Amino acid sequence: MIKQNDIVGYENKNDFRNVVLENLLKLLSKNSQVKIIKLQSKKKFTKTAIPETSDSASEKIIHEIIKGKAEKLKQFSPVHKKIIKPLYLFLDKEVLLYAKLKKLKFKKTKEKKDKISEFIDGLEKKHPEIKHAMIQSCLSMNE
Repeated sequence: MIKQNDIVGYENKNDFRNVVLENLLKLLSKNSQVKIIKLQSKKKFTKTAIPETSDSASEKIIHEIIKGKAEKLKQFSPVHKKIIKPLYLFLDKEVLLYAKLKKLKFKKTKEKKDKISEFIDGLEKKHPEIKHAMIQSCLSMNE
């Protein structure tokens, strides 16, 4: 996903996903030869990190399948061209727990969800593995 001497750009909107992404990227840059910069910088970067989690990815996958655009599923892998998704295999509740345990400061926001997203969340309550199963299925299709 990230190689030595990469320059990774990211954007921080101060929600819990973005704050955790920034925290993890900074940890990575301390322990390796990877440079981390904010996207507003005029410096060039080799990769762009986005805070997509299993929750957001599974919702996008289902929306594309319902629209009949299964050919777009390749863009939902953890690495797509120059876009990387370090939080891809984590659920929102896991990322939020990390933010709280690390005492990271973030803005609490309410996300507007459509009926499909609410349906997926309901399924997740009954079958806690369903979002990970969707992600794993999409990954196996992209191999």
